[in-house]
Amino acid sequence: MLPLNLHRWDLSPKQAVQLQLRLAKQLLLSWDDREVSSVAGIDVSVKAGRARAAIVVLGFPDLAPLEAATAGADAAFPYVPGLLTFREGPVILAAWRKLSLQPDLLLFDGQGIAHPRGMGLAAHMGLWLDRPSIGVAKSRLYGVHEPLGPNRGDRATLFDPKHPDCVLGTVLRTRTNVSPVFVSPGCRIDVEHAAAFTLACCTRYRLPETTRWAHRVAGGASFQT
Repeated sequence: MLPLNLHRWDLSPKQAVQLQLRLAKQLLLSWDDREVSSVAGIDVSVKAGRARAAIVVLGFPDLAPLEAATAGADAAFPYVPGLLTFREGPVILAAWRKLSLQPDLLLFDGQGIAHPRGMGLAAHMGLWLDRPSIGVAKSRLYGVHEPLGPNRGDRATLFDPKHPDCVLGTVLRTRTNVSPVFVSPGCRIDVEHAAAFTLACCTRYRLPETTRWAHRVAGGASFQT
């Protein structure tokens, strides 16, 4: 399936902010109980103004590697916190077009709706690709939460500080006594399923295997099934 064509990419930062606000209203944040037999990790490396995207598809739940696709392009959009999709999105779409497998679920190294305008990388690209998507971030960009326990599986709810009744995601401990990750739904999934799938993709390490694979391949490592 080819990605949707939601908008042009050659926008100014001000135009990009306004676009995020409009797109956030289109997100579907519910789970339809679809079967998941494959998951994909998506990561982008930017060096010297050149972006390299990697999409690595793993079987689920065994997490066996199935396929990888990469693409490179100049990073035309400036580095602006909160607008990273406009820097990384085009090269992700280029890698997506090279895949022969169509993964059922996408895990991004970035934010979902835990974003000041509810439109982090996972939300934006999940909307483009019309696939359930999850943001698994290594640090908090937006939101507040209570402390969480030290054990694997412990979690705390991430709330919108401007709207305390609005749940943005989950602060999730994926390994005992190791810093948590910040999980938020992107598109076509809810908070609970986003956290559950993320934990299922974590084995011995803090980050899910999807992220670990994609990060290595985006950095130039070879992929072998």
